[in-house]
Amino acid sequence: MPIWNIRLLETIEEMSAVEDLQREVWPGSETDIVPDHLLITAIHNGGLVLGAFVDEKLIGFVFGFPGLEFTPDGPRPKHCSHIAGVYAEHRDSGVGFALKRAQWQIVRHQGLDHVTWTYDPLLSRNARLNIARLGAVCSTYRRSEYGDMRDGLNAGLPSDRFQVDWWINTKRVERRLSKRARPTLSLNHLMRVGVHPLYSLQTGPDNLPRPPEHVPSLEAQLIAAEIPSDFMALKSADFALARDWRFFTREFFETAFAKGYIVTDFVFDKGKNSPRSFYVLTDGESTLEG
Repeated sequence: MPIWNIRLLETIEEMSAVEDLQREVWPGSETDIVPDHLLITAIHNGGLVLGAFVDEKLIGFVFGFPGLEFTPDGPRPKHCSHIAGVYAEHRDSGVGFALKRAQWQIVRHQGLDHVTWTYDPLLSRNARLNIARLGAVCSTYRRSEYGDMRDGLNAGLPSDRFQVDWWINTKRVERRLSKRARPTLSLNHLMRVGVHPLYSLQTGPDNLPRPPEHVPSLEAQLIAAEIPSDFMALKSADFALARDWRFFTREFFETAFAKGYIVTDFVFDKGKNSPRSFYVLTDGESTLEG
């Protein structure tokens, strides 16, 4: 059983605790912190701040607010989930999923059916949560979305981001968030349905994966595109190589989205020797197991 509890945050003291958590997760740049006065203003105007607690200590949060998207039929409301963070010692415990599930429940009660947020497409842990576990999809790539960021996680690289779409009333999302969630997909699952990696990654003497020199031809209905399984470790070991990966994936996903592909799944395969991470992209409306 989870050792945390989740509740809505409503006081300025709770917002100050959220500020402190942000400083731990994204150290080094005070200007990138969402301040308590903005958080409290947002929740007084339809926004949500949810916190996860262990023994009354805040260990994780998610913050979002209502927004508008512009469609051919005019503007329609949505929820923009702006930022979420969990203390390092509680990551991979399920608390991030639990926070998003609570957000899903509340936003549905507000009468909205669409939630959007951004994340770095090279971060495998985030992709596993957002795409594989929550059932979000993506067909929008935003170059340098936040300009030059100065915090310890993002400094030095263009702040390219996926903007994901979370259609929270669909069967796809409801299945992912049910108590009987689907089994975790592996590379073998992909290959059994005829989906093979689009390219092979080569490693150098340092054993770090190199991106392909060119974007390969995109023809199949379902394709699997590999990214480094631990991009932050790669970035720490070889910053120039991290930049190469940023620019390769920028070109790859912009090309794929322009051709009508949608990111519909993500596979983290532990493998025999080392883990491997793959985005699954679909040409059209087909999905892999929903």
